[in-house]
Formats: sequence, C-alpha cells, structure tokens
Amino acid sequence: MSVVTLDHVERQIARGFRLLRFSPDLEARFSKDYAATRVRLSVIWGIIGTLIYDLVYFGDRTMVPDVFDDMVKARFLVFTPFVIGCILAVRRWPNALLYDLLSIAIAVLGVTLPMAVATDSSSHYLFVYQNGNSAAFLFFVIALRPRFPAILAGLTLMCASHFAITHLTGAFDDVTYSGIVTFYLTLSIFLAVSAYFLERTDRQNFLNQLRGSLLYSRLELNAEHDELTGLLNRRSLARISEMLWHEAGRPSTISAILLDIDHFKLFNDFHGHIEGDACIRAVSQCIRETADEASFVFRFGGEEILVLSAGRGPLQALAMAERIRTAIERRDIRHRGLGDGRVTASLGVASASPVEITFEKLLQDADKALYEAKRMGRNTVALAPRPEPGTRVA
Repeated sequence: MSVVTLDHVERQIARGFRLLRFSPDLEARFSKDYAATRVRLSVIWGIIGTLIYDLVYFGDRTMVPDVFDDMVKARFLVFTPFVIGCILAVRRWPNALLYDLLSIAIAVLGVTLPMAVATDSSSHYLFVYQNGNSAAFLFFVIALRPRFPAILAGLTLMCASHFAITHLTGAFDDVTYSGIVTFYLTLSIFLAVSAYFLERTDRQNFLNQLRGSLLYSRLELNAEHDELTGLLNRRSLARISEMLWHEAGRPSTISAILLDIDHFKLFNDFHGHIEGDACIRAVSQCIRETADEASFVFRFGGEEILVLSAGRGPLQALAMAERIRTAIERRDIRHRGLGDGRVTASLGVASASPVEITFEKLLQDADKALYEAKRMGRNTVALAPRPEPGTRVA
C-alpha cells in the first residue's frame, strides 16, 4: 500500500467523491479501515441478528403452524450455522470485498429461507408473515452496512428472491401481489438512498480524521526538525539525550561527532546567505546519507551539526567521522573565499559510557576535539580522550 500524504487527502477533499470512490491509494486505505471496523462489529451484529431471526420461531408457530418443523430446521440448522461460518470467515480473512459478499449472502438467505418453506403452507396469515422480511432489508442496510455497490446488489437480489417466492406460494391475488412488490421496491429505494448518504458521510469523516492525523504528524515533525536542513533540532536533542541517558536499556557506549563547516563565515561573505543556506543543506544531506542508520543527526546551531551514535565505540565513531569528512570533501562545493578551494569540515569525536559521563560533558569533550581539529589545520578529525573507567564526570 502506498504512503498517503496530506496533499493526497486535501486534493481528494477538493475534488469530492460523488461516485463514492477515492483515488486508488486512499480507497485502499479506506477499504482497510472499513474492513477492520466491520470485522470488529461482526460478532455483535451476528449474535443480535441471529437472535432476532431465530426468535421469529414464535411467529412461525402461530402464523404457519403447518410448516413449523421445517421452519425450525431452516432457522436453526441452516441459517444460524451459516452466519457463524460467515463470522469466522471474515475474522480469519478481514477483507472488505469478502465482508460485502458475505453480507449479501446472509441477507439473501435470510429473506429466502422462511418464504421458501412457506410455499408449502396453506396458512391464511401469509400476507402478514411475508411482511417480516422487511426487517431483513433494514438489518442488511442499517446494521451490516456493506459498501454502497454491495447494498445495491443485495437489495436487488433480496427483492428478486422475495417476489419470486411470494408468487410461488399462490396465496396472493394480483392486487395484493402488486402491493407487495410496490412496498418492497419503495422500501429498497429509500434504503438505497439512505445508504448512499450514510456512506458519503462515513467517507467524509474518514477524510477529515485522516487529514487531522496527518496534520498532527506534520506538526510533530516540524516541531522536532530543523526547517532549513530537515535534520533533528535542539528540541529533539533534549528528548533523545534524555532517552539515551536515563531510560531503561540504555546503551553501554555513546559517541558524539560535532562537525563545523570550515571558513563558513568567509563562504557567506563571498557567496551570500542564500548560497550559504544551500551549502548547509548540501552538507546536511551528505551527513545524513553517510552516517549509520542507527545514528541521530541534529543541526546543533548555525553551521554546526551533531551526530549521536548509540552502541558505537571510539574507533567506530572515528571511522564514521572520517567517512563523513571525506564525503563532504568529495561533494566538491566551490568556496570562492578560498580562491579555487572547496567546502570542507572539521570534526571532533568523543565517546563514553552514559554511566561515566553526563550528556553535557560528552558534548564539551566533542567540542574540545572539534577545536583541536581546527587547530590541526581544518578538514580533519580529532578524537577526545576517553574518561577513565569507574569515574562519573559531571
């Protein structure tokens, strides 16, 4: 399933969905949510619907006593096991299409069974008895609530079955039969129209809820990411450092790589701040592509960038820093302030156990190593000495 973005949702809201159909990605997302919701309710509606259906047992006894035994078999030995099987099927395979098809099957079977048995009845109450099928129409549309195309197909099949079987009973004259046809057609039309607007409301609510969740996700993303570079920001740094230092299961070693673009003020003086921002973005992308996947990359301030790596010892961090330095150099960003020079970076690396050192002290050590790299001539990596084991440095 493709990723659904806020732009997808807003375009769909603007276009509308009069045919009750979204774009493919959104339709797939809606179908998945629809299936999950219907499957969750399938047991409840299965129990309620079957209970109501089987309670008509008492109506069978009074209105069609001559076929009562066959009615009991139809309700308890055919319909009830079928519904149980349908519930088990949709819970085993939670699929929107399967739910729609089984809903149609349950509705058509529910309408067909009692009237099929009643064709052998000579009861004078068949007109009243057949009216009970209107409850099956209502339950299908209101309780089972398959998608609109399934409702149209189900109502059509239910009407066809009911009309055919009531005609086969031979119990109704033409006027009465035409009244039955008119009643169920009218009921079906009203139910179909209601189902259309009900699903339209469901789909609108789905879009609104999805839009709300995507907006919230975007706000969360913006709150924890630097707008210029897309890297994590200081707010994220506070949260992640708290997690690494104080939560259960903290790593045995944490390494910090603090990076500074060489001669960046001179770059801005010669290239201007627009190109300066582009330079920071390019360097940030280079670091993000080169750093280990398990590392956190932050814009620390200005042209300074911080990489935090959990579970990386000093030699591993030093190797990663060297890869980053080389990648930036190979990016070949021109620096006119240095004549024919290119943009480079200096990096300071510090590594320690969170048990031995505070987060602030680790940053201070990385910063000192960075200044050492600058002192060594820039475009190089320096490693801070590791604290002695068994001493916690504040």
